[in-house]
Amino acid sequence: MPEIICTQGLTKNFDGLVAVNQVNFYVEEGETTGLIGPNGSGKTTLFNLLSGYFPASAGRVNFRGQDVTALQPHVRAAMGMARTFQLVSVFGSLTVWENLVLSSIRFKQVEHSLGNFYLRPAQRKEVLEACRQALAAVNLESKAGHKTVELSYGDKRMLELAMALSLQPKLLLLDEPLSGLSDREVAEVVELLQRVRKDFSLVIIEHKISKIIDLADRLCVMNEGCIICEGKPSQVLSDGRVRECYWGKEA
Repeated sequence: MPEIICTQGLTKNFDGLVAVNQVNFYVEEGETTGLIGPNGSGKTTLFNLLSGYFPASAGRVNFRGQDVTALQPHVRAAMGMARTFQLVSVFGSLTVWENLVLSSIRFKQVEHSLGNFYLRPAQRKEVLEACRQALAAVNLESKAGHKTVELSYGDKRMLELAMALSLQPKLLLLDEPLSGLSDREVAEVVELLQRVRKDFSLVIIEHKISKIIDLADRLCVMNEGCIICEGKPSQVLSDGRVRECYWGKEA
């Protein structure tokens, strides 16, 4: 399968600290990849480099056959890359529906005058239909008119996923989507991802490894800024290097 995204020698330094160290990373078209590793191993920094929130210190990012290393996050989003964050990022003063429409039209390649931004794209059938489908996918249709500040944390997480889905991405980057959720909510998110992952390539950062084993086609393990192991989940989790970075050397 062709690669939807890949990096060559991707590196990020912070005042002498190497957070991501010459990483060669790839995701194939239609693949679900789990990105795991101890706290501080560089996973979120790698996401920030892939999505353009951090500029690279060295190396390159290619997305859908194009060098996007110097492109801003909104440009990458318009090209088909969407992401979520560790902390839920939604507009609390807006309704669920307003969050969806705003996120959808913000990244569409449309005219950029102020009037067009706020009015014309919101009337387009394809934008509204994408929002309706995303809302239905996360079972929040009954709460479309609710202010987001009134939602539970789990519903806010579902809304954030809906906002990403409404962009109809080619690549979706999820940063700890199960964090802070109850067991029931975890099951709901995993079931949602199982249903929709056929529509795009997916990369998930997650500490609850057992919850994504059946979801991921491949696991990549980061430690100290480097990818130390990758492959089928069963092979990766039995690798001595992976066990050592999580639990230390065996006596």
